[in-house]
Amino acid sequence: MLHITNLEDGLELFKALGSDVRVRILEILLEYNNMNMNDLASRLEITNGALTSHIKKLEECGLIKITNQSTGHGNQKIASLNQDKILIELTQSTPERNVYKTSIPIGNYSTCSVYPTCGLATEKHLIGDVDDRRYFFHNDRYKAQILWFTKGYVEYIIPNFIPGGQKIDEICITMEISSEAPGVNENWPSDIYFYLNDINVAMWTSPGDFGDVRGILTPDWWIPKWNQYGLLKMLQINKKGSFVDGVKKSDITIDQFELTDKSMLRFRIAVPESAEHVGGVTLFGRAFGNYSQDIDVYISYSPRRMDTTATPIGMPRPGDVQ
Repeated sequence: MLHITNLEDGLELFKALGSDVRVRILEILLEYNNMNMNDLASRLEITNGALTSHIKKLEECGLIKITNQSTGHGNQKIASLNQDKILIELTQSTPERNVYKTSIPIGNYSTCSVYPTCGLATEKHLIGDVDDRRYFFHNDRYKAQILWFTKGYVEYIIPNFIPGGQKIDEICITMEISSEAPGVNENWPSDIYFYLNDINVAMWTSPGDFGDVRGILTPDWWIPKWNQYGLLKMLQINKKGSFVDGVKKSDITIDQFELTDKSMLRFRIAVPESAEHVGGVTLFGRAFGNYSQDIDVYISYSPRRMDTTATPIGMPRPGDVQ
């Protein structure tokens, strides 16, 4: 998902979409998933040189990606979509809004309960044996750049270092995530639940486990028929409810948690056995998949209201002995 929070930041995107040819390129890739450059130029009835110019603009703003694929006649360039959604926020944040940002490596979970198929890997090698869930507690798990499981959960402690005397107004979490199928399967739905402090705030159904092309960041040693990349998803919990990619998933608001600078924040990603689609979870770190990030967290905060009924220090309270 491409998230535009400021209209000025979206200028290049808007320019890229201001062309009938480039919009048609996106429509073709939506229909066929990917296409080599020669076939794409032929379908559009334009020259390869003209296509290259359009492709460059779409690539620069992150809408598509180009990969090289070996064939019996050499290499060919393949164009495919790099985003599944575009979210543009037209409402502007107030200048005084304060935001604390942090990032959680996917191996830094505080607790977990997972079931095979499952496993973890650093950017250089597997951690232990595949489908042996004991390795989810191996010391090397903190170096993990990809992890997967069929059902169960991983839970993270979100660092809360907002200034003292503040309350939390919104939590926004982004992550690269997909289902977990034996091997890969683009049609493998999974109901993935998100919890904050044991409260289920949202559920998102992942459409599949993607392996049609190698992830942009996925290391060369990684097995081709295993999870290659995920989708970038954004979970927001604010005063209006809980949302995934801007779509409201529940009426659970941030105010219901009464979170302050003193609060523990526990974030759980789960596929319960009771889910309609038990299709697992794959989480991608900054060295796997298509997005160079871990679990990124943005916390908006503002001053807490003081209790005006409190008795000032040194003043007697009603009922005190004089």
